[in-house]
Amino acid sequence: MVWLSLTAGWRLGAVLLYPITLYFFLAASQARAASRDYLARVLGRPAGAADVFRHLLNFAAVILDRVFLLSRRDRGYDITVEGLDRLVAHLQRGGCVLMGAHFGSFDVLRVVGRQAPVPVRPLMYRQHGGGLTALLEALDPALAAAIIDIGQPDTMLRVQEAVAQGEMIGILADRSPGDTRQVTVPFLGSPAAFPAGPWILASVLEVPVVIFYGVRTGSRRYLVRFEAFSDRLVLNRGTREDDLRAAVGRYAASLEGMCRSWPYNWFNFYQFWSAPPHASSQNEK
Repeated sequence: MVWLSLTAGWRLGAVLLYPITLYFFLAASQARAASRDYLARVLGRPAGAADVFRHLLNFAAVILDRVFLLSRRDRGYDITVEGLDRLVAHLQRGGCVLMGAHFGSFDVLRVVGRQAPVPVRPLMYRQHGGGLTALLEALDPALAAAIIDIGQPDTMLRVQEAVAQGEMIGILADRSPGDTRQVTVPFLGSPAAFPAGPWILASVLEVPVVIFYGVRTGSRRYLVRFEAFSDRLVLNRGTREDDLRAAVGRYAASLEGMCRSWPYNWFNFYQFWSAPPHASSQNEK
């Protein structure tokens, strides 16, 4: 698919997305059920087959765009940036942490980052990335060199060196890499568990935190949005758990707002919630 798209062009790749998506719509029952659950929450009504297909098709389109963005064939793409002034203000004082989500495309951030004065260093768990991840990384050799692997003996040292050099650390903070500590907060009407690690790391680094999204708004159209979050994330000793829950809650609220505005852009195709839609989350502690 990658070879054919790059050889014959984006338009052929876009046409092929429909039979490919149909195959996964029919075969991937767990992803289909997870999509239906999420869409019912965000749309406020039962999600039909057409909604689920649209969700999967949007995910497939983002993957196709990754092929072209990573291979630097971004001609014909319309990428709008909002809130860049907030990011630049932080970078003038040193490094920062960019908190994202499995929402839209991370790779449009890399396109923007190519013109940035400092690089973006994605902090990723690549152990279970699979063949697709390796194939996509091969399209942009600089990508593999920029990634900092989670779970390696030198991970923290490399992160600290990067921020000391004024670089940006990019983290997708809505999914845990395995059995790690989580914080449960309200999200789309029910309690949901988010990883605590990204926020603990940000507090240790003592650098500003900025939330970012790369929203797919249409065919080869993206919106990169930066939202100021914190000049410095502080987890006080006496109120550490409450401070951590508050930070994760603010992030979840931001992500929820984006999901409601762009519902087909969130790509976590597994059971995310511990309670059914519209369940009470008042006593989650």
